[in-house]
Formats: sequence, structure tokens, C-alpha cells
Amino acid sequence: MNKRLFLIVLDSLGIGEQPDAVEFGDAGSHTLRAIASSARFFAPHLTELGLFNIEGQDYGPGTTAPRAAFARMTEQSAGKDTTIGHWEIAGIVSARPLPTFPGGFPPELVECLERRTGRRMLCNRPYSGTQVVADFGREHVDTGALILYTSADSVLQIAAHEGIVSLEELYEACRTARETVDELGHCVGRIIARPFVGEYPVYTRTANRHDFSLPPPGRTMLDALKDNGLATIGVGKIGDIFCGRAISESFPIRDNNHGMELTLAKAGEDFCGLCFVNLVDFDMKYGHRNDVDGYAGAVTEFDRRLGELLPLLRPEDAVLITADHGCDPSTPSTDHSREYAPMLLYGAGIQGGVDLGTRFSFADIAATVQEYFGLAVETAGESFLQEVIFR
Repeated sequence: MNKRLFLIVLDSLGIGEQPDAVEFGDAGSHTLRAIASSARFFAPHLTELGLFNIEGQDYGPGTTAPRAAFARMTEQSAGKDTTIGHWEIAGIVSARPLPTFPGGFPPELVECLERRTGRRMLCNRPYSGTQVVADFGREHVDTGALILYTSADSVLQIAAHEGIVSLEELYEACRTARETVDELGHCVGRIIARPFVGEYPVYTRTANRHDFSLPPPGRTMLDALKDNGLATIGVGKIGDIFCGRAISESFPIRDNNHGMELTLAKAGEDFCGLCFVNLVDFDMKYGHRNDVDGYAGAVTEFDRRLGELLPLLRPEDAVLITADHGCDPSTPSTDHSREYAPMLLYGAGIQGGVDLGTRFSFADIAATVQEYFGLAVETAGESFLQEVIFR
């Protein structure tokens, strides 16, 4: 067996509100519909695979002969963030949400961070990542204090100017924060280093971001694959999201295009197993900034690179495209949105045009991946492989 599966997560490309969206404050959210209305949206390859044939996508140009099997995936976990979304894709359904900090972090945590890092903390409240450096960057540069902030997600973020705090010191501060929140029992999903450069009043975040995640609370499809000698290649944030566990190779990326360049390179190599890709620009650069046209343009560029990937697939290969949550750039909110995710599965051994309807859980992807490689399903989820493979 020399099978390869390329699992690509279009970070935040939701396809419409789930029935429980109102409980998350996300009624009416629909990321794909919002960007499909932009003049910059052009996605012929996704369209041909069947993106607009998925249940509920009746506003787009569906095709009469989809090349992929397709489905609408439901998130069952109690959350709408990157960590929980990817954990569910990998087979873990989270019954409880990771903690958030709408009032900022508790004083005892902040005091402990200041003592252990040797630097004072600024801000300590939910903030836009670009706005926080605009508002606190000058004070940080003048004093050397670190910028501590959060968001609507379970994240603790520390921002620092690369000319004031070296990357290694910033990363070490984040490692310290990871240890500290774990010791204090706060279970924050991710600690994120947010370096930036520039001079007042114009500061720019760099590509040297690094995430320090909470380890998955159970076995994932990655554990099952790696334990059976299969490759588990992470491109983008995958290595960070899974805390490096059961990842055989990890490749951080600068942006979506770099991520696709690495994926295309892997498609030209011999390996047997999974290439798990996260493309975060959709979320980080456009969804959170309510940039409809920018998001649409990013999908257009991904579609172009997808057109380069598909011809590189070998007879036993497949590509599966999905998302981890929504982030509708057309709503007043700049936060993630509780949405269904798309699922497109394409390969020479996969029947095109199979409508799998609305699936119960993102975890069905994990189950399908395990069965695809001939493994017993060890995680949550129900495989749909037998419904789509050629017999």
C-alpha cells in the first residue's frame, strides 16, 4: 500500500449557520455566501468538485457533474475555535468548551507571569490583534513591557516588537505562560506568540507567530496512523494545534501560498500516510478583519493552487478539503462563527457526485481517514468511505 491523503483545512471557511448558532451569538452567519458575492471570488476548481452542490448552498453555481463526493459537516463540540475544530476533525468531540476570558486574565495569573518573565504586562483584555499593537505598541517599545491580550477564543496572546524582545525570549515567555496556566488549572486552548515590527504609529505583525497548544485530551487519528507506521505530516499550524503529538514531520508556513507550495512539494514525494494542512490566512488576515474582498481573493488564489495539486495525485491518492469553523467577514462581529463546514473528497478511487448530505460530526472525517488506510476506527466518528469508494 502506498496511499497518500491530503487533508486541507481552509481555516474558517464555514458554509452557513448551524441550528445552535443563536446560542453562540452567530445567527445568520454564512462565510462562504458572504465572500461568494465579491467580485474577487473565482473558484472554478472548488465549484467543479461540488462546493456549491453541498446542502444549503443554493445561492452558488452548482455543477451537474461534481467531481468529488461532498457533504455538510456539523460541529458537535461545545466550541467554535481552531483547537476544538481540529480536534474534532481528528476524532475528539469536546463536551465542554475551553475557557475564555472576556474580562481579561485573573490578577494572580498576571502577577505570576510578570514574576516569571521579568517583564510587566500591558492591556490584559480582549482585543483585536492588529489594534492592540497600534494602541499599546509605543508603550511597549518605550518600557519593554509585554502586551498581554485575549479574544473571544480560548487564547492567551503575548505581543512584542522583534527589535525590543528577541523571538526566542518571546517564545520562552509563551512557554512560561503555557506552564503557568496549566499549573493554575485554567486550561487555555492556545498560548500564541505575536511578534511585530515597525515604528510608531505603524506596526505590522510578522510571520513568526508560534502557538503553544493544550495537548489533545485523547487519541486522535494521528495517533492511530503514526502507531501503524504511517506518515503524519503537518503543514502550517497542525504541529502547534496538536502540541507536536503523533506528528512525524512539521512544516510551519509564512502564508497560504507558502503552505500550498509545501503541499505541492510533498505531492511530488514518496510517502505513505497523511499530509494534514492548515491554511490560516482566511481566518487571521481576512475573517477577523471583516475583509470580504480580501477573503474572496484568498479563496481565489487557493483555488488556483488547488488546480496545480489535483493533477499530481496518484491513482491511490485522495484530497479532502474542509474547514474548522466559520468567521463571516460580513457581520459586525470579528470573531469566529458557529457554522457547518464543507467536505469535498476527491481521488481516482472516489466516486464523484456522491451527496453525503449533512454529517453528524466533523469526527466522521477522522473515521474515514482511518478506514482509508485500512485501520480500525479508534476515535469518535462514523466513516463514510464505503459510500464513496469504487467497488
